[in-house]
Amino acid sequence: MPRNRRYSRRHTHFSRRRFNASNPFERVLILLVLVVVAGVSVGIGLPKVSPTVGQITGEYAASGPAADALNKLTVDDNPDATGYDRDLFGYRETDDDGNGCDVREDVLARDLTDVQYVSASSCKVKSGTLDDPYTGQTIHFVRGVKTSSAVQIDHVVALENAWQSGARDWDTAKRYRFGNDMTNLLAVDGPANQSKGSASAEYWLPTNGDYRCRYVARQIAVKTKYGLSVTTREKQAMQSVLVACPNEQLP
Repeated sequence: MPRNRRYSRRHTHFSRRRFNASNPFERVLILLVLVVVAGVSVGIGLPKVSPTVGQITGEYAASGPAADALNKLTVDDNPDATGYDRDLFGYRETDDDGNGCDVREDVLARDLTDVQYVSASSCKVKSGTLDDPYTGQTIHFVRGVKTSSAVQIDHVVALENAWQSGARDWDTAKRYRFGNDMTNLLAVDGPANQSKGSASAEYWLPTNGDYRCRYVARQIAVKTKYGLSVTTREKQAMQSVLVACPNEQLP
């Protein structure tokens, strides 16, 4: 028999012996490996699937002022968006400080640096620089039909979220206060604001990880101020963020 054929048979025989699952010892070994892999997968994924397991494993064990305030919020897992209309909150329809400008201009003036105004006597912002909290990017704002939307004003607790979690029962005056409350308003990257939409913390968080704790703390502060509720999933999402920042303060 040629040498290479004998080598080929020995090699093939060796390969079959190496991966032969008919051997009782090898079957036990394979089962043990599968059990270990399954255990690791369950350990990682189960807290995300089961809120109860998440609580037990410390997934949501947050502490500090923001976490304490979150724990005091009412939990309502039956939010109702019936009748929601953004216009019911009167955004940009008030001038609480009497300076002649709506709240968008006031937020731009507060959140931008190197602010330039349309004129010396105007409160309308012509240009400025935003260190965007949501993306971590620097945005150069210039007022204009095609450029103003680069910086948008976000309701940190979205108006629709507020409606579902209690604002549907408010009178007009309170909804207007909420819609124009600068505590709940931030100048942010336009596309990031569009991406967020009306999402709660359960569905959307800033891509800038360094800002997530402050973002969640601001949502909690606003919901505390106005007596708004959270859903169980929303609360857990907030707690998961706050675990990374013990003693996070409310703004």
